[in-house]
Amino acid sequence: MSLSRKDKPLYLQIKNIIKERILHGVYPLGENIPSEPQLEQEFAVSKITVRNAIQELAQEGYVEKSSGRGTKVIRNRAASKLSKWKHFTEILVEQGHRIEKKWLRAEMIQNDADSELYRRFGKQCLCLERIYYLDGSPYIHYTHYLISEAGSISLEDLDAGSLYELLEERELSLDKLRDEFGVTVPPEPVLQALQLTAGTPALERLRYSYDLLGRLIEFSVGYYNTALQNYVVNYEM
Repeated sequence: MSLSRKDKPLYLQIKNIIKERILHGVYPLGENIPSEPQLEQEFAVSKITVRNAIQELAQEGYVEKSSGRGTKVIRNRAASKLSKWKHFTEILVEQGHRIEKKWLRAEMIQNDADSELYRRFGKQCLCLERIYYLDGSPYIHYTHYLISEAGSISLEDLDAGSLYELLEERELSLDKLRDEFGVTVPPEPVLQALQLTAGTPALERLRYSYDLLGRLIEFSVGYYNTALQNYVVNYEM
């Protein structure tokens, strides 16, 4: 995998990639991540770069390194400032599923003057598109629209870490989220991406993300193929 050599240090990019894999069940809880030589080969970096990445993960409590026994995953849940509840994908991973994501598009788009996006973001906004796979099958399709102040974000940037971490780095902190759910037939490109036949309804999730000043930072539209897996929320008292 190629890394960006113009942004954050390589060891932090590798740390974020490994953390994403842990959170999505690629490296399961209680099992070892690939060895240092394997990671050096995958990312084409030095031994010290890989060791610094693993050290960061250990300090954050995701892995534990044992002499002669490799590096084991000891936590697969991310801490969230916005909610004490587990993320949906974390619940699926705990149930033994494997979640993979693929970014499809990242570009600045011009909004028509009479469009809803224009009313929300003005003349332009950043458009990001991604798809989640559940045990190898396309399951969730998301389109994210971000305030233009987020600046240019490449697919390479997104592969190296999470979207919300990138926003934090660009001093766009989120303070409040609102989700709306409904059932509708997705647009044709989404039906094709999720491998659904024409006219098939899906769970629609609209997300509005605001900063401390109440400014809309992100508007997202997600479609879930609940024929594969129901949307799950666990409440812990």
